Amino acid sequence: MLFICGSLNQTTQMHQIADQMPEVEAWYSPFFAGELWDALRNHNLMERTIAGNRHRQRCLNYLRKHQLCVDDQGRQGGYNLVLNCTDVVVASSLIGTPMVLVQEGILDPPNAWLPLVKRFPQLVPRWLCGTAATGLSRSYQKFCVASQGYADYFTHLGVPRERLVVTGIPNFDNCVGYLDNDFPHHHYVLVCTSDARETFKRDDRAGLVRSALGIAAGRQLIFKLHPNEDIQRATAEITELAPQALIYSDMSAEHLIANCDVYIGQYSSTAFVALALNKEVHAYWRNEELRPLMPEQNGCAASNIARVCSLVLEHSEAPSRHSGAEPLIQLQTRDC
Repeated sequence: MLFICGSLNQTTQMHQIADQMPEVEAWYSPFFAGELWDALRNHNLMERTIAGNRHRQRCLNYLRKHQLCVDDQGRQGGYNLVLNCTDVVVASSLIGTPMVLVQEGILDPPNAWLPLVKRFPQLVPRWLCGTAATGLSRSYQKFCVASQGYADYFTHLGVPRERLVVTGIPNFDNCVGYLDNDFPHHHYVLVCTSDARETFKRDDRAGLVRSALGIAAGRQLIFKLHPNEDIQRATAEITELAPQALIYSDMSAEHLIANCDVYIGQYSSTAFVALALNKEVHAYWRNEELRPLMPEQNGCAASNIARVCSLVLEHSEAPSRHSGAEPLIQLQTRDC
């Protein structure tokens, strides 16, 4: 099996799933999408995406630290199954190999490109929508999603319902575990910023800081910067308006959320952790929108996804797959 990684969150998810499949020969690769994307990365034009050099190096560092087998871009070939962290862009070299897709977390909000991608999928590239177009490639046999709410969402988006399996997703399936931490501060107001500007979206940083100051009302304010942000610029912007705030870039966001009283976020999966831990939540998505999408808190998302992979492997040589029909796969997920 080839496990295609991306951000550190996606990479750790892939590692957890592979650990549940000791029977397979597991190989890992940083995210790749083909020669054009390689050329863009070589000119540092992909740094705000998981295809960029920064995410690539973080991924390789993690894989080497854990002594995992690396097959960069899956060049050695011969794989029975690919586990992919996204299908917004799928390398042509993967076409024809059975694939399971894993949802990473929250999606980008839909933009003006999404209706065009859905209507003209062969003409309009999915990456124009960011992660809002997740699932629309249909290049996979099964798509493992966070919750029944997300299964309904993806069905409405146009993903065939028979390809969706509600498994939960690693890193978000046992949020109470983050309460066990050694972060020294408690009862503060936490702001988890986003990389909106780095990914070419609108972002009112000054407005976010002023809103956070109003919500904090004199309480300790802590900012957790997104790992994809321009750290120096973000720190200067926050310090100018909130000089007493504490700012962290490398600390675990989940541990910071576990110890806060109030969570303020933008378009971030960390909002799910805050909701799961019953924090007061202020985010760009409304709480009534987020709660139905909450990842399953089953404690065994990695195990559930591994079972889906095993079933796809069992069916990958079935004649029905080659005839274009969907293999009959049923999975009852479980709580651990």
